[in-house]
Amino acid sequence: MVTSVTNLSRSGLYDWMAQRVSAVVLAAYFIFLIGYLVANPGIGYAQWHGLFSHNGMRIFSLLALVALGAHAWVGMWTIATDYLTPMALGKSATAVRFLFQAVCGVAMFAYFVWGVQILWGI
Repeated sequence: MVTSVTNLSRSGLYDWMAQRVSAVVLAAYFIFLIGYLVANPGIGYAQWHGLFSHNGMRIFSLLALVALGAHAWVGMWTIATDYLTPMALGKSATAVRFLFQAVCGVAMFAYFVWGVQILWGI
């Protein structure tokens, strides 16, 4: 089993489950949005604003945002551990991998905070 200081997950099974559950949440969210757009052709700002003014939609959107972060983290961690290896990068692989994961983590946190500000109008 690969362990890393930058791995925020507990095990491969946990990562697998997080990836699958987050994918289901994201699929449900986007299917709902596409269905809403198909059912309301020519939607205007007022109707769109009305949809996202409901707390249920805000919570669903926040859940999708959390799922997106979890899904992206597992995916980027997998990319880092599969491709940023000592064989590919030499002795600096650990530092490069850490920097890559740190940048990804900071970006995901910034996008999450930005999304919360957009959703809740903070």
